[in-house]
Amino acid sequence: MKLKFVYKNKILASMHNYSKLLMRICFLGGLFIFLILGSFRAPQATLRDKNGFVRIFDGKTLDGWEGDSTYWSVENGEIVGVVTPNTLLKRNTFLIWRGGMTGNFELKVDYRISKDGNSGINYRSEEVKDIPYALKGCQADIDGKNQYTGQNYEERGRCIVAYRGQKVMLPNVMVSIQSLVKNNVWTASVLTGSLGNLDSLREHINESWNECHLIVKGNRMQHYINGVLMSDVTDNDRANRKFRGLLGVQVHVGSPMKVEYRNFRLKELN
Repeated sequence: MKLKFVYKNKILASMHNYSKLLMRICFLGGLFIFLILGSFRAPQATLRDKNGFVRIFDGKTLDGWEGDSTYWSVENGEIVGVVTPNTLLKRNTFLIWRGGMTGNFELKVDYRISKDGNSGINYRSEEVKDIPYALKGCQADIDGKNQYTGQNYEERGRCIVAYRGQKVMLPNVMVSIQSLVKNNVWTASVLTGSLGNLDSLREHINESWNECHLIVKGNRMQHYINGVLMSDVTDNDRANRKFRGLLGVQVHVGSPMKVEYRNFRLKELN
């Protein structure tokens, strides 16, 4: 009877030790899963600022961006696009953000451009088949002489849909794009209001750094420079408008130039 009792105690002790070991394994496993999940969530929390903007350029590399390295690089925490006398373009080329698509969003970015420079920020755009780093779609226009800065231009599409200082509505059309583009202007645009004189609005644009702020939601596109609304478009053209697409920055055909971008911040809107 004594042997049976000792044997029974040994079995109970072994079961108790096994239960403790199992509990430790479960605890450590749960802790491991918690830490792993936490490590995935942490970067999102640190990247999003108090106003909901996420930085999409790390200031050091072009990770998450794609373009021709002949023209695009990172210098001093800035995305730099350069065209030299030896690298003149035959067609416009873009540095494309590969981190997602733009639909309803706000974008804030600082830029500086040389006097002869021509650039722009494309959004809700699509890639052009068989042409590397080419985009087709909406663009916030930027140029060094500030003839076009702030206007709404559709690359490889409806061209200038709103000059700086214009509030316009784009009606639905049932004919080809080519038939309504004259001298690089979309003739179907309907002027619905004024945001100011073309020249007076130019006074708000600096020769050095400026902030471009885009608010794009539904069929409305607003382009701000240094907090001043430069163009405002309501797009009712069901045949040609896009509600979702790629984001990219441009260097343009023409003279040698340099454009710099920094502090890219993007916020999705409902």
